[in-house]
Amino acid sequence: MFAIELQSRREVREGNGGDSGVASGRIIIDDFTETFRAPLGFWGESDYRRSWRQAFEVLNADPHATSCLMTSMTDPVNTNFLTCWPMYREGEEVYIQNALIFLDEIEQDFDPAAPWDSVRPREAIDEDGNKISEWITSMSSLREFFG
Repeated sequence: MFAIELQSRREVREGNGGDSGVASGRIIIDDFTETFRAPLGFWGESDYRRSWRQAFEVLNADPHATSCLMTSMTDPVNTNFLTCWPMYREGEEVYIQNALIFLDEIEQDFDPAAPWDSVRPREAIDEDGNKISEWITSMSSLREFFG
């Protein structure tokens, strides 16, 4: 089973620098569930949902694609990093990790319309030799959710 959704919106009090709020979100990968806070302002709820569908379409088009689900999108001109869930397809299996995209470490300008272009290749072990947390789901689970 796979799902990603925005559940509720909470307004942020005045004096917040122009943010229009935060939405609570949830990602489910089989028996794993994680919640996240998606800032609203640069992107609205419909922008997150549209990006998630496009991320799925990237995966669905290529059995060896890399994509990502953005869960914290702010103006890339005014931030240091963005939060996402990279997805690495290997045939009918999809490996999903939680990651930060450090904007000063990518080679090209970050493109909010194609955030997967800024995702690094999949690694299972970090620079300290620790296993990177990742979850495995199937393309059929993704197709069922996005279908």
